Amino acid sequence: MSILELSRLEVEEREDLLKLLIPDKIFEKYNISKKTLFNEYGERAVHFYYPESHYWVSTRVKRRLSDKDCILELDLEHTPTHQLELSFIMINDPDSERFFLDIDELGKKTIFGTVRRNIKEEIRAMEAGLAPFQIRRGLGLFKVFKLHLEAFAKQLSYQMIFTYPLGYHNAIHYERHGFGYVTRKAWMEEINARFHAGGDLYEQLDGSTPFRRKGMEATPVGRSWAIYDGILGEPFRDVKMVKVVGKDFHVCTFTP
Repeated sequence: MSILELSRLEVEEREDLLKLLIPDKIFEKYNISKKTLFNEYGERAVHFYYPESHYWVSTRVKRRLSDKDCILELDLEHTPTHQLELSFIMINDPDSERFFLDIDELGKKTIFGTVRRNIKEEIRAMEAGLAPFQIRRGLGLFKVFKLHLEAFAKQLSYQMIFTYPLGYHNAIHYERHGFGYVTRKAWMEEINARFHAGGDLYEQLDGSTPFRRKGMEATPVGRSWAIYDGILGEPFRDVKMVKVVGKDFHVCTFTP
């Protein structure tokens, strides 16, 4: 079975499979029934989107329908090589402070900082310990989520899960959860070396912008802010990673 075939199942059978993607803690913490998918206010809090004849499925979980942000946003795709792609994942703590990295001061979408930026909010987020693209603190559930994702993949007979990390810190995060590299591992190792003393990226941490301060080389998130700020001279892109179901790669391209 593949994602494409989900729409051919009976609704109950289909949703039982898709529920595998949601960590139990989300159901428990936010009083959402795992059986009915309704919250304590009588609203359906979990929504799955799986258009017929399309190779993708989306999962959205909200505490209340009126909330601006989801607790969980997840997009999965069926690849041309018949494997699973983790296209997007965000797990938010809805009770944490919100940082408006997604819109600029005029309310226009930033598209992850590729079209425009909200520097003021970025600085606030960075100083609060958040990473680029992160609008709220997370719930610390990725390790658990990964197990749910692998269980879902196994049920649908996928052997591998691919992903394209949005930022440098995402790539290091995936490494630490058993993903390996399909492309640009050598580039990641090169970036690591360049952030060490004597490297050109280390030397560019000169305080010329709030995102290029000395000490930022010591953490994946610090480096990621500098990269997001353009320190590489090129975008962070084309990094492709893979997780084999039931197997970890034990890759590490980051050394402080």
